[in-house]
Parts: sequence; structure tokens; C-alpha cells
Amino acid sequence: MRIQLYKFGNILLSRESGREALLAFQSTFPPLKKTESLEIDFDDLGTLTPSWADEFLTPLAREIGPRLVLLPSKNLSVTTTIDVLEKSNKMRFNWNE
Repeated sequence: MRIQLYKFGNILLSRESGREALLAFQSTFPPLKKTESLEIDFDDLGTLTPSWADEFLTPLAREIGPRLVLLPSKNLSVTTTIDVLEKSNKMRFNWNE
């Protein structure tokens, strides 16, 4: 399954909107099969902040582990945000490079 983050907005800023996006995602998408991965697509995204991503990506990573796959991005706000989350949460995200 693939999530295109731009569908939640072009500029993803606050913890509150990150929590709301996660709840919306969880309520509208079917559960993953045990062997299925969840790909995060950053294409067409303007800005991603650590606060939004921490509320959306971190819980997903903790829930499904390496089956959460981040698709490549050249967006500096995306790569910087993921780096901040990895350091602050002492975890590694699975990049599909």
C-alpha cells in the first residue's frame, strides 16, 4: 500500500494536524496484511516538519516496523525531518533507495 503525503496538504506543520492525519488514515485504510509494506511517498510535498512527521510516521514505524518504507526524496525538509526523528527517537526508518 502507498500513501501520498501531499494528499494531507502541501505544507505539513503541526503536531495536531499530524495526529489528525494519522487518525484519518487509520480510519479509512484497511489493515495491512502481515507481509504487506506501507510505502510513504513524499512526491509533490512542499514542507514536512518534525512535529507533523513525529505524530504521523513515528507511531506507524513503531507499529509495523521495517514494513514502513520511505520512498526516496530530494526534498531537504523531508530528509532533514527524518534525520531529526531518527536521532530524537533513537530509531531508524527503512528507506527504499
